[in-house]
Amino acid sequence: MKKLALLPLLFLSLGAHASEREWLPYKKLIEQMRLDKYYAIPAAERDKINLFLSVKPKNKAYKPEDVVLTVVSGSERHPLPALTPEYRLSLIPNSQWLNDDTRIMTSLPKDEKSSMGYDMTTPLPAGTQWNYTPVMSSVEQANRAVKKMAGAFSMFAPSIKVVVFKFAKPAQLKVASTVYNTDAKHQIRLKPESAWLKENPLIVASERPLEAELDTE
Repeated sequence: MKKLALLPLLFLSLGAHASEREWLPYKKLIEQMRLDKYYAIPAAERDKINLFLSVKPKNKAYKPEDVVLTVVSGSERHPLPALTPEYRLSLIPNSQWLNDDTRIMTSLPKDEKSSMGYDMTTPLPAGTQWNYTPVMSSVEQANRAVKKMAGAFSMFAPSIKVVVFKFAKPAQLKVASTVYNTDAKHQIRLKPESAWLKENPLIVASERPLEAELDTE
């Protein structure tokens, strides 16, 4: 997907493994990536969104498990959650670390660069059948959240347009009488349809998707 970003992607230099170095201050990461603004949005206004930071080394030789991030606050060390296979990090701000002294350390070699952005998914109910409106209205909810995160820069904020259903193999989705087949990447991209948002038909999947990602194109 196109990496979702409120501002241009950040290219950050990561520190050394042998002598662990600072990546960036914890407070700066939270504020620069606007996670404080996201989690200030009432939970009911973001209940259709899972927000992740994407931390991806430019050097493709590095795997997610090579990127180890640790919060250092005084004499305490707190490993951040491991990156997922998609290089995603779920990070909820910790108010105790929002000071000028807490920093994030990294394991990658000196001068290695990493791009940072956002990934968003929408949680799917259990099973392979779901009502259309709760799933597809995630697009509108995500766009409202992105604008609130962007604040004064909302005019430059990207627009979420589709839900991308990702499967492990060829699959189908059926909405009302319309059948959608996966593409070469085993994905089905659906844009919200105003009529269906009102009618709320069932979405029936031939198998459960791996995830439903929100995307800008």
